[in-house]
Formats: sequence, structure tokens, C-alpha cells
Amino acid sequence: MAKKRINIDHPLKSSSESIIWSLISTPEGMAKWLADEVDREGDTFVFTWGHTYGHHEIKRAEITDVVRNRYIRLRWHNDEDPEAYLELRVDRSDLTGDYMLHIVDFAAEDDVESLYDLWDDNLDQLHRSTGL
Repeated sequence: MAKKRINIDHPLKSSSESIIWSLISTPEGMAKWLADEVDREGDTFVFTWGHTYGHHEIKRAEITDVVRNRYIRLRWHNDEDPEAYLELRVDRSDLTGDYMLHIVDFAAEDDVESLYDLWDDNLDQLHRSTGL
């Protein structure tokens, strides 16, 4: 089943490319805003939501493409749509010097609104935990 692509742009309040990159590409950074716990096993990230000893969900995502300090693209294991992926991209405005986080994600038609809500929550958590 083909999923619908969604695009989200989020301004970042940081002038440090290395800080932003670590937040979108490392387990420690991702755990601040994307999941309760993130581990890396080779080219696979393991995301855990909830508590390991209680109710929790675990999803794995393979790194399919990465360009340091630019973007990381992941493909969720067991995703039925071979075209679906998650991409976190950082761009800097030549005019203002500000950074922007571009998110590309995919959802079934019935889940698009829920996915936007989830990303709103994630971006709120990013701001609360890092100030970005």
C-alpha cells in the first residue's frame, strides 16, 4: 500500500551545525526528542518508546543514506511501502544564516493527521530539551 509523503519545515535556534547534526544523527541526540531510548547497532537505529520493563514499543530503522552535517535517511524495518522513508535534513539560509530542519516522512492516508501531530509533539520536545 502506497503511503502519502509529508514534509515539515522547522526553524532552529542554533548557529552550531555540529550540535544540530548530533541531535538528528546520534542515539544520544535522537533520544532527546524522538524516542525514550535510542540505540545503534551498526547501520540500524533501535527506537524504544515507553519503559523497557513495562508497556513499550520498539521499532528499528536502517540508515539508507547519510551525508554528514546535511541529512540522514532511514527506512523502517517491516514497512510495507518500499518507497517510504524518514529523512531529517538540515539546511542553512544564505541570507539569514539560520538553520532549518526539514523532515520527510510517510503515512497511510488515514494516519496523516496523526503523523503531523506526532511531529508537532516531537518538535516541542526538541525545543524543551535543547532550546532549539
